[in-house]
Amino acid sequence: MKTTVLIIEDSPSMARTYDGFLRRAGMETVVVETCAAGIDEIERAEPHAVLLDLHLPDGSGLKLLRWLQKEGRDVPVIAITANGSMGTAVEAMREGASDFLVKPFSGPKMIAALEQVWVRTGEKPNRSGSAPANPATRPEAATSSSAMLGSSLPMKAVQRIIEAAAPTDASVLITGESGTGKELAAEAIHQNSARSGRPMVILNCAAISPNMLESEVFGHVKGAFTGAVADREGAAERAHGGTLFLDELGEMEIGLQAKILRLLQSGTYMRVGESKERRADIRIIAATNRDPKHAIAEGRLREDLYFRLNVVPVVMPPLRERGSDIILLAEEFLRRFSKETGGAHTGFDEGARAMLASHTWPGNVRELLNTVRRTMILTATGGSLVTAEDLSAALRLDGVGDPSAPFAAPSAKEATAVVEPLHVIERRAIERALAVTEGNIQEAARLLEINPSTIYRKRTAWAG
Repeated sequence: MKTTVLIIEDSPSMARTYDGFLRRAGMETVVVETCAAGIDEIERAEPHAVLLDLHLPDGSGLKLLRWLQKEGRDVPVIAITANGSMGTAVEAMREGASDFLVKPFSGPKMIAALEQVWVRTGEKPNRSGSAPANPATRPEAATSSSAMLGSSLPMKAVQRIIEAAAPTDASVLITGESGTGKELAAEAIHQNSARSGRPMVILNCAAISPNMLESEVFGHVKGAFTGAVADREGAAERAHGGTLFLDELGEMEIGLQAKILRLLQSGTYMRVGESKERRADIRIIAATNRDPKHAIAEGRLREDLYFRLNVVPVVMPPLRERGSDIILLAEEFLRRFSKETGGAHTGFDEGARAMLASHTWPGNVRELLNTVRRTMILTATGGSLVTAEDLSAALRLDGVGDPSAPFAAPSAKEATAVVEPLHVIERRAIERALAVTEGNIQEAARLLEINPSTIYRKRTAWAG
């Protein structure tokens, strides 16, 4: 028996396209044009999955999703929406849709989405003559290589927007709190674009002196200013054919923003101190941790630049709103850093998992990554599970733990342990980091998030 997919789509051309994708993959299809006809078809012969356009002649496709929930039917539904209707797609997920696709999408992407839905529900049908999905075209593929992990509803929305935006040359504005992964999102867009074979040049506008930022972006000619001893190309020139990522755009001074706007509109710029106009074929992606509308009101961001960049808006959700993604990411970081501690940790115990889930993570994914790495360095013991006490100690070192919160009651084993002085714990942490990095003080300092001079000073004191 072949797999049957019900297509609910009122556009004949789109319905024929979807039908062709599925039939070439060895599936049977039934095509209807309205929500009511879809309900009738499901009652007649329940399909293995439904492709549901959310805008139908007799109302929103959400009506069918609510009917499925009311009737207790667990048919997997993949909602289909236009690029500008992400809010509707998110609402569809809340109403029970298994996944969603953003128009336009390829046949392999549609098949991959169906495969993933069946794998997640454990109800993958026996598909006679069907072609297996190519893992490289699965919805998650565009972001997994860039560490854009997550299966929560907010991250699914981000992943779908990235998939839709990446193949285009549209400008993208990424907003979100610090540490949410804005640079990773930009990398995912670049890596899945036609420009992936060309450079992606990253400039952090907050990390460069304002009076040097224009030179960093556009380059300069010899003698343009004190210290300009030779011609120098800028980021726009290095990114030719590729992508220029302007991180923390809100820190760029207004006058330079006008020149970025010109680059966006005409593809032209001039080096500092030069009258010659140059051209650059680049895609610009920008990011900010500020609210753009507030930045405009405060005079920090040009409104015309905002609208020119905000063709495709990507809002990175804070980690506290990503639910089960917290554990997923923590386990991934544990695996990633296992070599640094000799593979000593095998996972998180129940107490640690509860603490991971309940912590507010003000530093978002970056804080989680640092906490997991710090915990592994400070508590590495063979084959151990990370405990809540291990995590608590790492968070307190980060200065984000609640100092007024009572410590958890110690276990019987802990109650008999000797409390060590802080300087002993500190020395052990430094020596372990040096052992992990084979004596590389710079790398050890990076892992411990301290200045290398601190390690030099401590070692001198210990030797004396």
